[in-house]
Amino acid sequence: MQKMILLLMATLYIHAANAQNKLTVLIRDGKTQQPLPGASISIHGAATGAGADADGKAILTNIPAGKQIILFSFTGYETLRKQFEFPLADTNLIVISLTAGEEELDEVIVQSTRTSRTIANTPTRVETIDGEELDEKNNMRPANVSMLLHESTGLQVQQTSATNGNASIRVQGLDGRYTQLLKDGYPNFGNFAGGLSVLEIPPLDLKQLEVIKGPASTLYGGGAIAGVVNFVSKAPQEKAEYDIMLNQSHVGQTNIGGYASQRFGKFGYSFFGLLNYQKAYDVDDDEFSELPESNNFTINPRLFFYRGSTMYIMIGNSYTRGRNTGGDMKVIDGKPDINHTYFEKNRTERNTTTLEFEKTFRPGSKLKLKQAIGIFNRTISIPNYIFSGKNTNSFTDLSLMFSKSKHTLIGGLNLVYDKFRQDDTGLLNAQTLTGGIYVQDTWDISERLKLESGLRADQANTKNSIYTKNQVFVLPRISALFKITDKISSRISGGLGYKTPTVFNERTEGMQYRDILPLDKVVAERSVGGTADINFKTRLGGALSFSINQMFFYTSISKPLVLSADGFGKYYFYNETKPVVSSGFETNVKFIFKEDLKLFVGYTLVEAKAKYVNGNQFLPLVPKNKLNLTLMYEKEDNFKLGLESYLTGQQHLYNGSKVPSFWEFGFMAQKTFGKFSFFINFENFTDQRQSKYKTVVNPPHTDPGFDDIWNHTEGFVVNGGVKIKF
Repeated sequence: MQKMILLLMATLYIHAANAQNKLTVLIRDGKTQQPLPGASISIHGAATGAGADADGKAILTNIPAGKQIILFSFTGYETLRKQFEFPLADTNLIVISLTAGEEELDEVIVQSTRTSRTIANTPTRVETIDGEELDEKNNMRPANVSMLLHESTGLQVQQTSATNGNASIRVQGLDGRYTQLLKDGYPNFGNFAGGLSVLEIPPLDLKQLEVIKGPASTLYGGGAIAGVVNFVSKAPQEKAEYDIMLNQSHVGQTNIGGYASQRFGKFGYSFFGLLNYQKAYDVDDDEFSELPESNNFTINPRLFFYRGSTMYIMIGNSYTRGRNTGGDMKVIDGKPDINHTYFEKNRTERNTTTLEFEKTFRPGSKLKLKQAIGIFNRTISIPNYIFSGKNTNSFTDLSLMFSKSKHTLIGGLNLVYDKFRQDDTGLLNAQTLTGGIYVQDTWDISERLKLESGLRADQANTKNSIYTKNQVFVLPRISALFKITDKISSRISGGLGYKTPTVFNERTEGMQYRDILPLDKVVAERSVGGTADINFKTRLGGALSFSINQMFFYTSISKPLVLSADGFGKYYFYNETKPVVSSGFETNVKFIFKEDLKLFVGYTLVEAKAKYVNGNQFLPLVPKNKLNLTLMYEKEDNFKLGLESYLTGQQHLYNGSKVPSFWEFGFMAQKTFGKFSFFINFENFTDQRQSKYKTVVNPPHTDPGFDDIWNHTEGFVVNGGVKIKF
């Protein structure tokens, strides 16, 4: 009996010793060395497993003694098999590097969520356009990002002026004022800049474009009702980068741009410059410009100071100056007469100074300060009328991110100041001061489930010469990522948002802010919205990969701000009692054959309605259906060929009438010889344009009216040039 008891105790002791074996690893991306939160570690052939925390650290316990094969895996990366013998002779932390798989999208580190995670591991749905596609779109429209956004699923670039080409970005059918435009996380666009904001962001110095659709107010506050579009600039690397681009189009546009950057140990720099010149262009011979005569330039130097890998300071300044004149071609040519008098001039000057400080205390924990001050001057001139003023913006954001166990926490506070001063009358003088505090938690519940929740509280003070309004906003938001299998994942997100009232929007932009009364007794617009998607990807044979993403969205904006006319020819804003509602879905399909041949299909269905309208409630100039098709064939560092086609569905105009759907097509080719890349682009080569249906300009010639812009105005454009990389 005593021997049996001793044998049982020895067996239990050996089992307990075996169960105490553990393996502690740090799992990183083999290329970027970024941690891979949520990566999994398991014993081959056993159910035992563990997931990595926000720092990429994983601890696998209860490992039997002896030789064991350990599997390290993460969605979008190749599974790594390594053999260990337990108990380990060396118990120090082991670094495991995983190699990214062939799906490039999973490698992208997004900045808009501030967690430095890959797309595949981020609960918030973020769409990115990376350097390769940015390079292709740069061939088509080097002057600005309008083409890049126009051809993205769920986004619409809406032209607001028939003669000057001003435009705004709409996300999922909602007006441009509901979308927060950022450059490297700084909100320096919108309001008085209006339809010129898109035209003042060139793509040459961009690293990637990030889009969050749906409410994103936890980190970005007011104005992010429809979503956030963040333009991310390149950062200097140890290897110098020098790019030069020359472009010429047959419609009279010339672009000359350059970008340079490099890091030298503790110091780094980047410099971007772009000069654009456009001749006035009248495609339909109606004596009015479809493209204005314009010239503008941008310079953007930035200096970086590094202290090892734990701290850096960035100081930058961006200066843009623009001049454009549209209208009667004889007036533009300097030959006005009694029958040719109409013009529309825009004179703009923008200067933005940015400061960024970041201190990393340990992997996954850092303090960041962002500060920006922007001054924007604009003068709009038409016959017998001038509107001009200065918009001053200040943005300060202090945030702290730290990781603990399976949580990544971000907390911070910010202060946003916006002040407009109208020259001469001062009638529309206004200012808004908003202070906010926010917190966001990303919880890696398991390898298969990630949860991101946030809460923001803002106090906004808005005042003008007539009234002062203080409002408090509490904005919760939640997102979840479900990795159902290695091939199927889903994201669900929802939250609240708001937009402080302003007289600057798409309608008043088209009116040159003429006869607009100051705001009086209005309140902020509030929103509730959400998105849900499911993503599937697989390989069809060894050479063909396939992925599809199906996303549904819904946004309701209560107390929408509406423009109306009084009985004296003046226009004023008021809050409607019934909401504006936008709902629908987006479908994105991608086929890739041998990494060389790529087919992209994107479809958007939007039901955007103003519930306060009697009769036809569809929002004007929002196509219910939109289809994007892109076929690209590329041999890296050799050549690329691209064919694109886009279907824009029927739209309603402001007068309630409906306009037909239309197709447009484009073709692009690029050939590389060493450091030189030559490109040519045939945009809209079927010459789809609005004037083929009806003249856009309405009489009288000296004081014309203009139809709503629902189609292209300039028609077919061919451009070509050369890019030089040193």
